[in-house]
Amino acid sequence: MRIGVLDVGSNSAHLKVTDLRVGAPPAAVTTVKRPTRLAEAVDADGAVERKAMERLVVSVGEAVCAAAAHGVEELVAFATSAVRDATNQQEIVAEVAAATGVRLGFLSGRDEARLTFLAARAWYGWSGGRLLLADIGGGSLEVAHGDGQEPALALSLPLGAGRLTRAHLPGDPPSRKHIRRLRRRVYERLSETSAQVLAELEGGPPVRPVATSKTFTQLARLTGAPKRDAGPYTRRVLELERLREQIPVLAAKRATARAKLRGVSRPRASQILAGAIVAEALMTTLEVDRVDICPWAIREGLIIRRLQAMSDPVAADDETARLTQAVPAVASRGRSSLRPVPTLTA
Repeated sequence: MRIGVLDVGSNSAHLKVTDLRVGAPPAAVTTVKRPTRLAEAVDADGAVERKAMERLVVSVGEAVCAAAAHGVEELVAFATSAVRDATNQQEIVAEVAAATGVRLGFLSGRDEARLTFLAARAWYGWSGGRLLLADIGGGSLEVAHGDGQEPALALSLPLGAGRLTRAHLPGDPPSRKHIRRLRRRVYERLSETSAQVLAELEGGPPVRPVATSKTFTQLARLTGAPKRDAGPYTRRVLELERLREQIPVLAAKRATARAKLRGVSRPRASQILAGAIVAEALMTTLEVDRVDICPWAIREGLIIRRLQAMSDPVAADDETARLTQAVPAVASRGRSSLRPVPTLTA
């Protein structure tokens, strides 16, 4: 079976096309994406602005064309917190459906954490032992831990890099006062959560800290991790001390200058400082001095869940099944302008 997973996030609409066969690992066909830049297009009332909505509709429409062109049989389409938490969420969903035929669904923050944990478990296998997972998105931070396929704890906090940049880091670059206030706010928000996690981990077997998401991946590269060209099986690590060294560097630069730093992409340059502040605070409060960077995340978690359901219907998940739909019939619009990117798969 060939499926497509369309993830509409704060920065891009990302379609991953994969072939699934019982008894075999997922086989990547292609990965394509188109910028949405939703994180920078939310007004004071929490609504996504009109131009960004139009950009989103175009991106989803192009993803539909790409999915059809690649013979996708099932499309799993969902939007993360940038749309889920928007005050005009229903308007956005209605416009996307009317223009493209795609019914964007949503996962709760907890389910996002669960599925991302499942992806990390699939990547590292049982030899990974007990995993402690972190994922910094545009709108939220997910944390999970456990020694099985399902985490013992999965939670989501409103500490996404885009959300915090928009709400707490005005200016380019932001002032020291705003940076100090944000750092204090993040530490206060994480102190209770991290204490809960540490209490649950105490006395058990060793834990393997892992992190996923573009924010963690770019921070790891900024601090010296190998390039993407080295391939997905190359170990990448983010070390706390090196991260701390880079925060003042990021804080002193405008977004255009950050985009010239090693590993920092232009679309994420404006929010990478907030992401670094969250990563540093999380690692500090969880007493973790380094995390392994996992190349699989929520899209792969949905793919693994669908593969499990193919061989064991009991493994089907209502929360993810309702996101699945047929690829809408669309008129030919010519060659899709979605840009292929390297896949990170087995």
